[in-house]
Amino acid sequence: MKKKIVVAVTGASGSIYAKLLLDKLQQLQNQVTEVAVVMSDNAKQVWEFELDDAAHGSYPFKYYAKNDFMAPFASGSARFDTMVVVPCSMGTLGRIASGVSDDLITRAADVILKERRRLILVARDTPLNLIHIRNMQTVTEAGGIICPAIPSYYSKPKTIEELAMTVVNRVIDLIGLENESYRWEGI
Repeated sequence: MKKKIVVAVTGASGSIYAKLLLDKLQQLQNQVTEVAVVMSDNAKQVWEFELDDAAHGSYPFKYYAKNDFMAPFASGSARFDTMVVVPCSMGTLGRIASGVSDDLITRAADVILKERRRLILVARDTPLNLIHIRNMQTVTEAGGIICPAIPSYYSKPKTIEELAMTVVNRVIDLIGLENESYRWEGI
């Protein structure tokens, strides 16, 4: 069954994860009905600073303004089944955990949770304080998935992109898409 996916990008460091996820979703189009993208203003600035490019708006997906509450995924009736917030700032995590729907990202996350659909937050910060941990607990208890941007090393990545892709491949698995990636086989 093809997926309808919202990708939200916040201003946390880690734009590489958002870029690689959008690249991968473009490659897996045959498994996806629709990809909707919403970015915070800070996300665009961080993307341009960290990746030295402004291609964040050039993917063949539908983009929505951060305050566009008429976006289809601002309502449960649109039946988007998955939302990924990548990278997810601790501020966005806190607003989602508190049910504060002050922009399209937090409204869409609220909708995904209330409809009992899949919300994946790729949290990107370290170290964590107790407030962060409690917010993660709250989102998890509400049905969300916290997928920290913690890469794995057993595939022996050789570039920054390969390292970051270990996180993105985990996200693709959590979305439920078929994907060729390194799988742990033991020693």
